[in-house]
Amino acid sequence: MQSSNVKELLSAKQLLQEVSVNGWVKTFRSNRFIALNDGSTINNIQCVVDFEQFDENLLKKVTTGAAIKVSGTLVESQGKGQAVEIQVNEITIHGEADPEEVKLTILSPKRHSLETLREQAHLRIRTNTFGAIMRVRSALSFAIHQYFRQNEFQYFHAPIITGSDAEGAGEMFRVTTLDEKKPPLDENGEVDYKEDFFGKETNLTVSGQLEAEAYAMALGKVYTFGPTFRAENSNTSRHLAEFWMIEPEMAFYDLDANMDLAEDFIKNVITYVLDNCEEDLKFLEKRLLDEEKTKPQAERSEMALIEKLKFVADNNFKRVSYTEAIDILRNSKPNKKKKFKYPINEWGADLQSEHERFLVEKHFKCPVILFDYPAKIKAFYMRLNDDGKTVRAMDILFPGIGEIVGGSQREERLDVLKQKVAELGIDEKELWWYLDLRKFGTATHSGFGLGFERLVLFATGMGNIRDVIPFPRTPQSADF
Repeated sequence: MQSSNVKELLSAKQLLQEVSVNGWVKTFRSNRFIALNDGSTINNIQCVVDFEQFDENLLKKVTTGAAIKVSGTLVESQGKGQAVEIQVNEITIHGEADPEEVKLTILSPKRHSLETLREQAHLRIRTNTFGAIMRVRSALSFAIHQYFRQNEFQYFHAPIITGSDAEGAGEMFRVTTLDEKKPPLDENGEVDYKEDFFGKETNLTVSGQLEAEAYAMALGKVYTFGPTFRAENSNTSRHLAEFWMIEPEMAFYDLDANMDLAEDFIKNVITYVLDNCEEDLKFLEKRLLDEEKTKPQAERSEMALIEKLKFVADNNFKRVSYTEAIDILRNSKPNKKKKFKYPINEWGADLQSEHERFLVEKHFKCPVILFDYPAKIKAFYMRLNDDGKTVRAMDILFPGIGEIVGGSQREERLDVLKQKVAELGIDEKELWWYLDLRKFGTATHSGFGLGFERLVLFATGMGNIRDVIPFPRTPQSADF
């Protein structure tokens, strides 16, 4: 008999059929009721055992955490909480779980903190919270690929190892095969990277954008969705050393078209999750409500999780220039009363998360797209405006998150791009191929980057980015 999964059995219409299901034991009560889960849904299926018909030694192996196979008859449930249950005819033990050892892990039924769950990241996926988070993450990933496919984008794989720093921040992980204790030196006493594997300094990528631009200038619309790395020593709830980025690049798109696409894209994937992850979202919403009961009223969310997701999916994003945003922030009560950690005094300030969240959560009370930032606080590849001091950049700001998307119209003019590269002291030789793109059919083009984990953070209502990626990589932590 082919095995079914728990999700399809719980929604089955045909009763009195013989079924078989594999899974892990959540609980085994009164030597009679097995709660079985296989990860296909947050819900367990109840399996009812007539213990007098089974060997006692077999039943002793049905413990929390054990992997088993249950075969029996699907019947209408006699108890509350489920429509159907399985009358068990046969139990097969795939793998035992010692109850004494289970007590020492997060598989034990008692409540565990998120910090404790992180310490056992290999087991935390068995909990309801992390099962729900990872199913939502999977659905978001599918929705992203589906959206771009339906909009005729080509999926492009950007290199993981690169010789260029797209962001210009220098916070990169070096890739080398040289002996770290005795590296070869050149005539100036510097490390001789000509002796390295690639013959030059190389790093793990911080962005696939530059390479995606090259492909957009041939295929029209492309996107990359892959891992990126930042050697930024930020031990915060919003930063990871390894994370996933979605980066579309579009030829013949200006900044307005770029903002239109980004807004439509986010609304589309959130709608997909609302339509396909209802049970998991309801569980995560209840979890969030229970958590917020312990917080002061002023720190609680104004909307429940599902309401917040629907609000984003159903409402237009507010578009505001950086200059207008600075005026709002400068004249705001928190700024005048010195409540901001980073006061806003003048045009040109780099906005912090507290400023972004004020604009979204307190002032406009909706997602916000900021555009036309000062050139000095943005990357070299962003198109310079006619005023000579701002660039065609845009950031999308979300409640509870702050910046979730960063993008721009790219600088397509070779002379302007060369000037910006020179001003930043970037070696043209390192970007010769990127500059070359402006010599052969240059055109207006744009793109954006969305940190996938920040999207998952928003969609699940979690408060720490380490809880929405399977095995988080953070400073002093690469344990799994």
